[in-house]
Amino acid sequence: MLPFQKSKIITISCIDLSIFGFLLPNLLLCNATYVSHILISNVIAMPKIRIRDIHLYYEIAGQGQSLLFIHGLGSSVHDWEAQVPFFSKQYQVVTFDVRGHGKSDKPTGPYSIQLFALDTAELIKSLRIDKTHVIGISIGGMIAFELAIKAPDLVRNLVIVNSRPDPMVRTLKERFKAFQRLLIIHLLGIRKIAQIQSKRLFPDRQHKELRRLFVERRTENDKQAYLDSLRAIYNWSVTAHLGAIRCPVLVIAGDKDYRPISEKEAYVAKMPRAELVVITNSRHATHMERPDQFNQVVIRFLSRSDTNE
Repeated sequence: MLPFQKSKIITISCIDLSIFGFLLPNLLLCNATYVSHILISNVIAMPKIRIRDIHLYYEIAGQGQSLLFIHGLGSSVHDWEAQVPFFSKQYQVVTFDVRGHGKSDKPTGPYSIQLFALDTAELIKSLRIDKTHVIGISIGGMIAFELAIKAPDLVRNLVIVNSRPDPMVRTLKERFKAFQRLLIIHLLGIRKIAQIQSKRLFPDRQHKELRRLFVERRTENDKQAYLDSLRAIYNWSVTAHLGAIRCPVLVIAGDKDYRPISEKEAYVAKMPRAELVVITNSRHATHMERPDQFNQVVIRFLSRSDTNE
C-alpha cells in the first residue's frame, strides 16, 4: 500500500457546547442476537439487533465492501439519505441509529463516546463484517475516532466530517454557549433549539425543505436521551492518541462550519496518513447541504484507498 501524503490540504465541524460532569461508560456485556430481515429492492431493512444491553436499529443497502455511516447528535439513519443511494451502487452501506437516537433503544444514561464506540464495534462484529470504511459526522466523527483508536482492526479507513478529537470546554465563551443551549432545551424544549439550529445550518432560500425536515426530525428526539448524548461529548479527548491511527483518514470540513479550518489543519497534521478537504459554501451539515460535492470527494478517497491496498 502506498503511503498517503501527510496533512494534504485541498481546500470541510461541530457545535461544541459543554455540559459539566463526568460520565461512566456502561460496560454491560450481552451477546448480540440476530433478527430476521426484509429484502426491499436492494435495501435490506433490519428492524433491530441486540447489542450488549440494548437493541440498535440499522439498515443495509447494496453489496461490496462495507461502508458504515455514523450520524450526528439528535439525528438518525435519515442523516444519510443523500448518500445511501449513491454509495450502495458500489458498497454495502450500513447505517444505524446510535444509542439514544432514532429507533434504537434509549436506556437511562449516562452515555459516553466510549460507550457509543463499544456499541458500534459490537454492531460491526455482529454483522460479521471483517473490516469497514467508517464515515462519521459531528458526534459520529468522535465515535469514529474512538473506534479507530480502540478497535483499529475493524476500520479499513476513516472519513471524519465536521468533527473534532477534543471537544473539551476550556474558554468562558464555550461555557456560556453550553449553558445557553442547555437552558433553551430545558425551558423551551428540543423544537426551539432545532428551529434556531436549522436557520444556521441551512440559511439559503433553497434550503426551506431541509430546514423543515431538520426541525421535524429533531423534535422526535427523547429529551433525556438527547441531553445524555450531549453530555457524552464533553470530558472526552483522543488528541494525544491521533498518531496511533494508521489507516488512511479523510477529514472533510465546511468552510463555514462552527469550528475554524485551522483547527482541522492542526489535528490532521497529527495523523500520519491524513488529508483535509474543504468544501466551500457549506456549513456543519455539509453532506446534506452539498451532497453531490460531498459524495464525489468521498468516493475519490475510497477508490484511491482501495487501489492502494
